[in-house]
Amino acid sequence: MSLVTLLPFIVLIGAMFLMTRSAKKKQQQAIEMRNQMQPGSGVRTIGGMYATVKEVSEDTVLLDAGPGVELLFAKNSIGAVLTDEEYNRIVHGIEHDLQSDADVVPDDASSLTETDDSSDAAAASDDTPVDLGKKDVADEPADAPADATADARSKKSDGETDAK
Repeated sequence: MSLVTLLPFIVLIGAMFLMTRSAKKKQQQAIEMRNQMQPGSGVRTIGGMYATVKEVSEDTVLLDAGPGVELLFAKNSIGAVLTDEEYNRIVHGIEHDLQSDADVVPDDASSLTETDDSSDAAAASDDTPVDLGKKDVADEPADAPADATADARSKKSDGETDAK
């Protein structure tokens, strides 16, 4: 057999070796991460549940998922051990990296617009109705000719009625 016929097999075996090596490396890192768990650490399970470690034994972990809720999980089911800052940010919504000097955006837009006391008083005292350009027959002056009201009724577009 020549080297040319053996070359594809050598490349295939080399690729399989590299893939298994990287998988073993990731598996070893996961085992180290799970062994570093201590009571009080925040964790995320492979199912996506966030909890606090209460006890760690050889193969199992007792998790505190809330007040009065304790769950027993296999160590292999822990997907990630989180830092305290990350756990508090995700679970409790507490941000530690906020700067106290930074401007805080308010919940409503009222403080974002500049207000003038005189314009607020004028807007509050302005209770006149808004003219929308539509007039009722009762609102027309008495000295208007009767033909004007008849013309106004006949100029209505199709589909409009006088029903209210």
